[in-house]
Amino acid sequence: MHAHDTYDYAVVRVVPRVEREEFVNVGVILSCERAKFLEARIEVDEARLRALAPDIDLAQVRRHLEAIAAICRGGEAAAPIGLLPPRARFHWLTAKRSAIIQTSPVHMGRCGGDLGGTLEHLMDRMVRVQRSSR
Repeated sequence: MHAHDTYDYAVVRVVPRVEREEFVNVGVILSCERAKFLEARIEVDEARLRALAPDIDLAQVRRHLEAIAAICRGGEAAAPIGLLPPRARFHWLTAKRSAIIQTSPVHMGRCGGDLGGTLEHLMDRMVRVQRSSR
């Protein structure tokens, strides 16, 4: 039996008008130090964002969100942050900020080793809108 891994995650949010504190969840960043795992999944629901901010610059939002994924991947393409160890990159990404792209507080969880599956589960629960089947 595989031991449980502990992981930390934060939900990525787009906050079109920071002063209103309204946001749409668009992704999840998951980090597992033991497995040296750091990954972000992003899915932008344009209709939901436009409901909060009809004039939002979606191209700019997507560029900022892609930077999160690049930092998670690490390496020189995301320098200088991309050159830090994965755990330091996670902490940098989840630092509190007042900007159009923010993250939730960091939460902790446990899984049986399938971190990719755990990330998908978190996306289903925190980001993807569940449509009723009426």
